[in-house]
Amino acid sequence: MAIEEGKAAPQFTLNDAEGNKVSLKALKGKNVIVYFYPRDDTPGCTKEAQGFRDLWKQIQQHNAVVLGISPDDEVSHSKFAGKYKLPFTLLSDPNRKVMEKYQAYGEKMMYGKKTTGVIRSTVWVGPNGKVVKHWRRVAKAADHPQKVLEALQEQ
Repeated sequence: MAIEEGKAAPQFTLNDAEGNKVSLKALKGKNVIVYFYPRDDTPGCTKEAQGFRDLWKQIQQHNAVVLGISPDDEVSHSKFAGKYKLPFTLLSDPNRKVMEKYQAYGEKMMYGKKTTGVIRSTVWVGPNGKVVKHWRRVAKAADHPQKVLEALQEQ
């Protein structure tokens, strides 16, 4: 299933850092920023997470929540969120099933070589459950949260 702006976002339920189930369906009525990242506590992923943390209050003003999804387990997410005081939810997708649905796992270029892995990307799901915007490949992780906030502000 392709992720298309204006179409319904694929539904999912994943575990958060405490092992609680979090579903997209339960967040209906909110703007949901779903960002996919390769790994907890790596340089680019940390900068991106810190960016969402630093803009958290402004993002919330737009009836929005942030969900960070990676293949890492709950223990890793708990340590990562604690270390950097992340106020948003991190979800575990160890089998990469949700990532595949969202076109966030597959072939990519890394250091000039083709490889298969997590594609850093973000999907903004609107209050009606439809995709508002899809950032297919995020090149600069540190700058990306600001771009997401700007898109929310333009709404």
